[in-house]
Amino acid sequence: MPSPAPDPLTSRPLTVWLVNPFDDIPGEGIPPLRYWSLARVLVARGHDVTWWTATWSHRRKAIRTAPLGIREDEGFAVRLVATRPYDQNVSLARLNSHKDFGRTFERLANEGVSSGQLDRPDIILASLPPLESPEAGLRLARKLDATFILDVQDLWPETFERLLPGPGFLRRLLAPLLLGNMAGRRQALVAGADALAAATATYADAAFATAPADTPRHVCPVGAYVDEFPRPPHVMEQIPAASAAAGAEQPAVVQGLFTGGAPAGPIECVYSGSLEAGQDIEILPSVARQLSARGVAATIHVAGTGTSEAMLRRAAAAEGSCRLVVHGLLGRRDYVALLGRCQAGLVCVKPESMVALPNKACDYAAAGLALVNSLPGELQTMIDRSGAGVAYTAGDAVSLTAVIAGLAADRKRLAAMRQAARRLAERELDREKTYAAFADWIETIHGGG
Repeated sequence: MPSPAPDPLTSRPLTVWLVNPFDDIPGEGIPPLRYWSLARVLVARGHDVTWWTATWSHRRKAIRTAPLGIREDEGFAVRLVATRPYDQNVSLARLNSHKDFGRTFERLANEGVSSGQLDRPDIILASLPPLESPEAGLRLARKLDATFILDVQDLWPETFERLLPGPGFLRRLLAPLLLGNMAGRRQALVAGADALAAATATYADAAFATAPADTPRHVCPVGAYVDEFPRPPHVMEQIPAASAAAGAEQPAVVQGLFTGGAPAGPIECVYSGSLEAGQDIEILPSVARQLSARGVAATIHVAGTGTSEAMLRRAAAAEGSCRLVVHGLLGRRDYVALLGRCQAGLVCVKPESMVALPNKACDYAAAGLALVNSLPGELQTMIDRSGAGVAYTAGDAVSLTAVIAGLAADRKRLAAMRQAARRLAERELDREKTYAAFADWIETIHGGG
């Protein structure tokens, strides 16, 4: 049967603006995160892509400049929007910086199109958070007759509720009064968008509850480049054979390690990411002490930086059968190598952070690490369904200690979880597949409009 003729609406090159001030741009980090990944896929399909971002790096807390030759090297343009700096993720300075970004982006876009320096966009895809830039993107889309896609990366304002003073019941009472304006602005964006995307199903369910039923929707997780990580070793159990000399049975072999007789060696665990509030990392020193008291041979690696780094480094000086090793912020090659030598990935995140599927969990799964997870909801459902790991109770050092000790004692179970984690990444989190599907959907949305 002959292939259908291409739809001229969706096959012609599109002019796409991506609006996100947070992700690393070329020259700052490898591998690409969400917007860099999406830009590459769209460019490979022949579309003209411009990524609008801020002059202040959210991750590095430093001024950024776009390297020369991005258009030649990557195929897309990066346009920097001047913003004020901020040092704390939760601060008035950050909110003011976002206001700068939204206001200046809208002005530069209007000036560029009206002067002929910029082509009118067919699609404007803007991330939320922040609020200001998608609001500007929606106004520009209406003025320039473009398709507007809202892409939800985090739940604003819900994530701010945990920062309000007082017990939980008081925060729930205060939240509508103090955060109601933000909630109303998000509802207006959702109502005005031509299409809605999100990084997790949890975010989509919460943010799009008030959206018109016929608004197109798509979920694309941040995911990971699975092929960047080596596969975990397969479980290899040999049939016991009688010894010619003594008739004794030989121990089975699992992953090249003896399951009988010789010890398997320390279990290597890793936590990667931010060392800030919202992460369940203050319990790690206690976990290391408890594992040592139980005689469990283990290493807990910590890769990342933040205000808790000094505390963790002090705790790492303690001696015992469980070592706490703090690496600081690693380059990508060293980070991949570290995950490659570990067996378990610690998703130590406080549930009140409102994070549904952390980037670290995607990397751990791609590296074939058993996922030790504190987050209820979407991620734990994925883990339970696939058999890729085990849960512990956030804030409870005894709970995390018991999980690590259990995995150290049962290497067959650990090895099976590692294989399941890799399969989960290949099936649901592989960016080579998920971002191609994201681009398919974007093209369909424009063609359908």
